[in-house]
Amino acid sequence: MYNESPLLEKSLKFAARIVKLYQYLVNEKKESIISKQIIRSGTSIGANANEAAYGVSQADFTSKLQISLKETAETEYWLRLLVMSGYIDEAQGNSMISDCLEIKRILIASLKTAKDKKQ
Repeated sequence: MYNESPLLEKSLKFAARIVKLYQYLVNEKKESIISKQIIRSGTSIGANANEAAYGVSQADFTSKLQISLKETAETEYWLRLLVMSGYIDEAQGNSMISDCLEIKRILIASLKTAKDKKQ
């Protein structure tokens, strides 16, 4: 299924990057507050997208994608804050923000398609 879905593939790879970022923040930077927020939101994107793929109805599918989109927006916020506060450098932050925005675009397109099918 992951090979067939760019959203699932990209969100899984992004979650792995988030886990590595979390480990870096905790172990190297001794940061414990923002790191807990970003691990939760950043890994939730793919988890909810995966749940959507197995949704029991169109409404369930749309609801899970909507949650993924919200988690993407939250993760983007935490990444921007980590850059602004100096916990991660701009290059690393911009790379992760770029990945996050790509997932966001896929989610928006998927939600639009789902809404169009509903009508």
